[in-house]
Amino acid sequence: MRVLVVEDHAVLADSVARVLRREGMAVDVVHDGERALESTSVVDYDVVVLDRDLPGIHGDEVCGTLAEQPVQPRVLMLTASGTMDERVEGLNLGADDYLPKPFAYPELIARIRAIGRRPQRALPPVLVHGDLRLDPAKRLATRAGRRLPLNPKELAVLEYLLAAQGRPVPTEELLERVWDEATDPFTNTVKTTINRLRSKLGSPPVIETVPRGGYRI
Repeated sequence: MRVLVVEDHAVLADSVARVLRREGMAVDVVHDGERALESTSVVDYDVVVLDRDLPGIHGDEVCGTLAEQPVQPRVLMLTASGTMDERVEGLNLGADDYLPKPFAYPELIARIRAIGRRPQRALPPVLVHGDLRLDPAKRLATRAGRRLPLNPKELAVLEYLLAAQGRPVPTEELLERVWDEATDPFTNTVKTTINRLRSKLGSPPVIETVPRGGYRI
């Protein structure tokens, strides 16, 4: 899952990004509304975690602009005000969910995952292929009932491939959706992660290499 965190308090933004990355999400961080609109114009984010009280371009304006885009990311709006009127106003602007500050990180993670499961094509809460099962919310993958010792990035790659439901996923797409903007586009990190994942998944193999097409399950 590709997430953009828009928060002008740098310490909080970095803390949120660190927590989400531990959950296997690819996270980019910006600190103002102008950079948020620039980033969303070039990257199709699954979820934007948007602070409402931004300097410069206000979070309300950012949210309204995102709601008008042809491909709309899901928006989780954050604010220091938790009144009902504020929440209703935020949702009316086009936000998918609203979380008042201060918040607990487990709730933030749960809300991001919940709205991230609302794409145009709904996905089941547990992804299954044969004897392979992955529960994204619990960050748990099993094969034939045996828990797989996957790190967060391996879980994220497996989740993306399972969600593709048999569609070949190009290396470039995996790099864009599972890694963040700091990743070198010429790196072999995708191939390395796939190889580790194949080893941990065991036999019979479930990840197929598609010539000039990428990888698929």
